[in-house]
Amino acid sequence: MFYNTAKIIDCLWLICMVIAICGSVYALFAAYLTGLIKARPPPKPRDYPAVTILKPLYGAEPDLDANLSSFCMQDYDGDLQMVCGIQDAGDAAGAVAAGVSRANPKMAIELVCSGRQLGSNRKISNLINMMERARNPVLVLSDSDMRAGPDYLDNVVGALQSPGVGAVTCLYRGLPGPGLWSRLAAMNIDQRFLPNVLVGLHLGLARPCFGSTIALRGETLAKIGGFEAFKDQLADDYLIGDAVRRLGLTVAIPPILLGHSCPESRFSELWRHELRWARTIRLVDTAGYAGSMITHPLPFAFAAVALGGFSILSVGSVVAALVCRAIIPLQLRNVEAGAQPSLPLLPFRELLSFAVFLASFWPAPVTWRGHSYDVGSDGTLTPN
Repeated sequence: MFYNTAKIIDCLWLICMVIAICGSVYALFAAYLTGLIKARPPPKPRDYPAVTILKPLYGAEPDLDANLSSFCMQDYDGDLQMVCGIQDAGDAAGAVAAGVSRANPKMAIELVCSGRQLGSNRKISNLINMMERARNPVLVLSDSDMRAGPDYLDNVVGALQSPGVGAVTCLYRGLPGPGLWSRLAAMNIDQRFLPNVLVGLHLGLARPCFGSTIALRGETLAKIGGFEAFKDQLADDYLIGDAVRRLGLTVAIPPILLGHSCPESRFSELWRHELRWARTIRLVDTAGYAGSMITHPLPFAFAAVALGGFSILSVGSVVAALVCRAIIPLQLRNVEAGAQPSLPLLPFRELLSFAVFLASFWPAPVTWRGHSYDVGSDGTLTPN
């Protein structure tokens, strides 16, 4: 009995060591790709079609004013319109949008307020209502927590004009606010989401489309059934991109980074947000998501220490995991001004990410914008 137990412990130690080592090598590869984000110049537009920016809003979240204002300060030579949408006249986001409109009189900003609910996905319902006021042939949907540089639209429209492109989406990094939980949320974007996407793209394993940006022509949107086709889906962003690809078109990703504001001020907010993200990714690609276990080397290195004691190999795996994971944010700092790493928080952030990974496999409702939903196996949302 003792012999069998010892053999099981040795096998578990070996498995943990292999995962920790492979995960460290993966982190080095991800860090290398992170350093190449802006290695090629973004495409420039041949001409400047009129663009409508769609901003579905919910609540006066921190930095909403700055985020919306950044889309009004574009060095773009074409006609611009911004349509903001709320579903409740009492939503404070409406007042923020009105303030942004007053501060940017040269930008055509319209606010749509409609409580009409056309599906389980409230964001998509908001967009359907907003489309009645969209007047331009090119549509750029972007979440309210995104912040753009002044050349954003030039780069997005340039990519959309490339041959065979039906839609454009964009990568992004975290913009931390004050407080621990906001900084941890930004670290998750910078050190896990962004490098994982870069590896997936490089290996041809990822076909993403993000709410940071979905730019497409109105005629393309009509061909995929409009926003109405996604009114009950959790992974609406991904499914829009997938529908565009089914037309035989590609989803381009220009070499730019947007900023993602991280307003989380409490652990509960951080946990709910990241758990919803994780479950969405798991629904989109279950096998790939399960395989992403390899991107968590530190917990397995700690497990190796627990199973095998403080041997040179076990302790070395912990040090290697920490060093290799730390190289990713250092690389991002080299390519993106203002991306400051929070290295002292790295061990806690890694363990928290692994906890979210494990919890995402447990069937439970998701919380989104203050509403709770059950998620079906096909990704459909059912309010509960």
